[in-house]
Amino acid sequence: MSDGLARRQSELVAALVAGGPDPAGFDAVRLAATRAALLRKRAGLVAAAWPLLAVDAGADWQARFDARFDGVAPYGPEREGWDLARELAAAGRLGVGARRELAAREAALYYDGRTAPRPRNRLSRWWRRSRPERSAARSEPSDG
Repeated sequence: MSDGLARRQSELVAALVAGGPDPAGFDAVRLAATRAALLRKRAGLVAAAWPLLAVDAGADWQARFDARFDGVAPYGPEREGWDLARELAAAGRLGVGARRELAAREAALYYDGRTAPRPRNRLSRWWRRSRPERSAARSEPSDG
């Protein structure tokens, strides 16, 4: 493959999914339609990975997704959903079901916002089990 073709392909991909400028020689209307279709596909993948987040947004799901990810290169539905859920939670705009979904992921997995989520280690599991409020409940005498 020639360097010129590789460069043009790279420019096209950047324009479609990463906020790059429209490359010369392409119809702007078709590029916009393709960009919108790719965002819809990504939103669907994130909705499948984070169903309660999507349900929480309701009819605004696509608009919410587009506002956050238009011009952002894809980095995976699990991470994209997690980032969106955290941002909405921080803004106080996350519904009950989506908050539970986020809390369950936060309890089971470690995600630093940069790398793929991974299972929490044994030390963090031990810490969660040994928190004072849980320890006190376990050590109270029973009536039996």
